[in-house]
Amino acid sequence: MKNIEISQIATLPTKYGTFKIQAFKEGEKEHLALFSDNLPDAPIVRVHSECLTGDALGSIKCDCGEQLHFALELIASEGGMLIYHRQEGRNIGLLNKVNAYALQDQGYNTVEANHQLGFSADERTYEIVEFILQHFGIKRLKLLTNNPKKIESLKGIEIVERLPIQIKSNPYNEAYLKTKKEELGHLL
Repeated sequence: MKNIEISQIATLPTKYGTFKIQAFKEGEKEHLALFSDNLPDAPIVRVHSECLTGDALGSIKCDCGEQLHFALELIASEGGMLIYHRQEGRNIGLLNKVNAYALQDQGYNTVEANHQLGFSADERTYEIVEFILQHFGIKRLKLLTNNPKKIESLKGIEIVERLPIQIKSNPYNEAYLKTKKEELGHLL
């Protein structure tokens, strides 16, 4: 990939533990890698797609925030890396994500709402993820995901194990999780 600006590595103490952090600027998007010291040969890696509403605002309409917290706890205790993938709303952006939420309020599911707005069910791409993994020399990993598209997207990286993230549903995200399983093939 061309024209990727890479920050220095800094220390980031969190409520989960202390990580190292490095940013990767790809055009207007700035992605993050949070990682433990001494990454093992096949580290646990979570590619976490940005979800402002779930990650920062505590929305329980999705399972994103809980997945992020689960991943940070696991990586803090066992070592590994979290790549914070800045592709909000499956890469339709925050404005369109809120518009999709409004359509969901009218009865559309998450996939139908994206289609109503003129998008595919999932607009994300993963080239920057491969770039970040290559930057750190990671050739083998244990991928923390329920999304088969993330598994398929990592070319040239050996996935030695898929680690599931099981989050309890709630009345606000039951239909969302059902759609992820039935229409997007998530391994729930």
